[in-house]
Amino acid sequence: MVLDLLVIGLAVTLFPLPIMAFVLVVSAPRGVWKGLSFILGWLACLVAVIAIVMLLTDGEPPPPRSPPSIAALVATLVIGVGLIVYSEHRRRLRRTRPAPDPSGAGRPRPSGSGTSLTSRTDDATGWSAAALAVLLQPWGMVGAAAATVVQADLSHSTSFLALVGFCLLASSTLLGMELYMVFAPEKAHRALTNLRAWLERHKDPAIVVTCLVLGVWLVCRSLYQLTG
Repeated sequence: MVLDLLVIGLAVTLFPLPIMAFVLVVSAPRGVWKGLSFILGWLACLVAVIAIVMLLTDGEPPPPRSPPSIAALVATLVIGVGLIVYSEHRRRLRRTRPAPDPSGAGRPRPSGSGTSLTSRTDDATGWSAAALAVLLQPWGMVGAAAATVVQADLSHSTSFLALVGFCLLASSTLLGMELYMVFAPEKAHRALTNLRAWLERHKDPAIVVTCLVLGVWLVCRSLYQLTG
């Protein structure tokens, strides 16, 4: 369970779409407070999912080969296959798009699109930042984490530490950017703006690789446990 949560937590924290949104939020006026609201909304989702699973299992893992245990493994397998299919879909979609023109010549620019998005972020409240975190949660990956958490045994401190570690790991990128803005706001603003520009150009390959690697891992692990 610990290794599975480590892999899933890494995939969640490296998923580019929430990072891009968080950069906009934290770069807006009162961005530190809005970023904190985003992180709290993000963490609240993770904690809520884990709490629901723990309530359903009473904090004890189901016996091996029992219906709940098999159902969790099948759910993990389905999510893994779904991530692989989604990865392939994004890869094909990227191949069908026209190659970007580095000079920008010959293609129209969407007038005011970036300005409009920035303006909406500037006007956002702490509550809307938290709601954005909920919407941008990679729910497929969180679902895989929930299926893995079924194996947690809260009578042992190792399981409790693994769950806390997963939440912190899955939020580590956001926490790092938030702390950077708190202690070095000017340097952080420039660095995060450059990061978002880089992710705009490379988000599709990042999504493809992240979903593919995690999907293959989940499929292999669940098949091994189902057939072992």
